Amino acid sequence: MKPTLLVLAAGMGSRYGGLKQMDPIGPSNETIIDYSIYDAIEAGFGKIVFVIRESFAQEFKALFNAKIAGRIETKYVTQEIDKVPQNSKYNPEREKPWGTGHAILMAKDCINEPFAVINADDYYGAGAFKTMADFLATEATDKQNCMIGYELENTISENGYVSRGVCSIDENGFLQEVNERTHIEQTKEGIAYKENDQWISLAPDAAVSMNFWGFTPQLFGRLETQFTTFLEEKGQELKSEFYIPFVVSEIIKNETTQFKVLKSDAQWFGVTYSEDKAKAVEAINSLIDQNVYPSKLW
Repeated sequence: MKPTLLVLAAGMGSRYGGLKQMDPIGPSNETIIDYSIYDAIEAGFGKIVFVIRESFAQEFKALFNAKIAGRIETKYVTQEIDKVPQNSKYNPEREKPWGTGHAILMAKDCINEPFAVINADDYYGAGAFKTMADFLATEATDKQNCMIGYELENTISENGYVSRGVCSIDENGFLQEVNERTHIEQTKEGIAYKENDQWISLAPDAAVSMNFWGFTPQLFGRLETQFTTFLEEKGQELKSEFYIPFVVSEIIKNETTQFKVLKSDAQWFGVTYSEDKAKAVEAINSLIDQNVYPSKLW
């Protein structure tokens, strides 16, 4: 059974200033998602599931159905504030959904095979998709999941702060812990994250999660349990988020599932801010010059 790719595209891009998921960076108006889908198809994935918002669903579906219809099975699910476990309560004044863990949970009814998770606004590289697909096809079990690890210094934006899951890895290459740092940037003294108005240094080669995870469907039951608990504890907060690294850390701490960290030398880039787009366009053009991609994907 071929693995599935779950694309988290529900974020509205508040720092970027628009629907960055639909912003073209390729010479034939390709988006970052297009390159991820292309790489996934080449690597052997058999289905794409998009997590989107109802507010832009029609526009989003029209864009991608026109490009990939007939190339790979495609499904869409929506992430909305009110899509929570039965009898759960939350603050009615909340305006945004609950984060990446909540987004993944939205796909529970249409994924029954090993699957990878990516962000819509990150470019991960063809090699990373091949590494992930091979793992999901040959090594993934309910007791062994995985993530692709990137070096922190290769994931920093020149134009502002970023959020990263900073990883601790044991001597056997398995993930021990993920700490979500929501404000990381390059300072005069080096890379650091801000917490309670304090700056704390990070090693440039620290392994970070860019939300490129490999799971089995068993994850959905764990997600639902943890999300229910999360809402009981933080449902009345207006901006609390249910991040997938929190879920992974709890699984590692309390259960027998291990997460193998798969190293990739693939080039990563993203568009956290609108100013990041020029660098992304330059990187894609360079990859086209190297014959990694055709000048027109579809």
